Amino acid sequence: MTFDFTPYHIALAGSGAAIILAFWLPRFVGGREPTASALLVVLGAAVLGLVPGMPAVFDPVTNAPEWSVVAEIAVIVALFGTGLRIDNIARFARWTPALRLVLIAMPLTIAAIAGLGLWAGLPLATAVLLGAAFAPTDPVLAGDLQVGPPREGGEHPMRFALTTEAGLNDGLAFPFVYAAILLAAGTLDWGAWAGFYVVWKILVGLGCGAAAGWLLGKSFFAVPHGHTLADANAGVVALAAILATYGVTELAEGYGFLAVFVMGLLLRREEAEHSFHTSLHSFSETIEHALTAMLMIAIGASLPQLWPWLDWRIAVLIALSLIVVRPLVAWLSLAGGTLGGSHRAAVSFYGVRGIGTVFYVAYAATEASFGSIERLWAAVAFGIFASTIIHGLTAGWVMKRIMGEAS
Repeated sequence: MTFDFTPYHIALAGSGAAIILAFWLPRFVGGREPTASALLVVLGAAVLGLVPGMPAVFDPVTNAPEWSVVAEIAVIVALFGTGLRIDNIARFARWTPALRLVLIAMPLTIAAIAGLGLWAGLPLATAVLLGAAFAPTDPVLAGDLQVGPPREGGEHPMRFALTTEAGLNDGLAFPFVYAAILLAAGTLDWGAWAGFYVVWKILVGLGCGAAAGWLLGKSFFAVPHGHTLADANAGVVALAAILATYGVTELAEGYGFLAVFVMGLLLRREEAEHSFHTSLHSFSETIEHALTAMLMIAIGASLPQLWPWLDWRIAVLIALSLIVVRPLVAWLSLAGGTLGGSHRAAVSFYGVRGIGTVFYVAYAATEASFGSIERLWAAVAFGIFASTIIHGLTAGWVMKRIMGEAS
């Protein structure tokens, strides 16, 4: 008998063991999982990144299409769940912090990070891509800071602001990703970019999401009478609804990210107290967590390969982006608004970076050729790792403190 230790099977075994450990070990410290994401990255680096002969798929530089597909599915599932979990959307004033963060803070953050990228020696197109990818608050890894599941409440103003920001900004960051792609290709026309990538694709994304939310709501809860999908409690339809909405919107040249968030938001308005919403959310959350865990392991596995490209300027760029640029710009954008004091400070600080960043860079890398792509991936991978530590280790304590103040 001979044992064939193939890298593929070692990778499967190592990934499974790392995921179990990442969710098990934190329970020895307080019974919560605030550091699960950071542990997934660390264990991915230790178990897979340092083992020779691992599958090449763990290298994002040469396997961007594979990373793009997995990250894309994780983000659209997370965005649907983000829209679905919001119980109360009645008052426009509740949305003003998110709108300020998306319409004021995000473009300024993109510009600031792009400027840091130029200072770090990145080409212009690569620097713009880094800004666009690193500016949005991630809907996946920011889940612990968001409102609770459907019908469970917990919609504190700070949680609501972070939830709605995460739901909106991923779709609205896409115009800047396309600007970077067009810059890299040498075909950027600012007028055409604004008309198509900003106005048209955003409007189509909003329209398709609204139409899908209304249509699916009727399909789930009203037709056929007495034998609806909601009565069957078939959670798998959540994935079907997400894929259908996203695919149709992209075919119509709209932003699918924006559409699935709006679809989840409006679907939630149909029979708002029905237990089917909880089933949909639970099913989508399970898929989201599974894909996220796999991606965090992959990010960890890529760190040793990307380490040679992490020079001191990229390290400074990461640090300034996370602890200076986002907090400062967000704080200023929220001035005079409905959030004040510690709530405004917490919303400003918790610009979590994660799976959305991976998708944007991987997607752009499949569409155009970017200079210094290795340094870009090093900034992304180590930046996400830093975010899981800075934000993940403090989120639980901060939210308990703020919830205590609110009560």
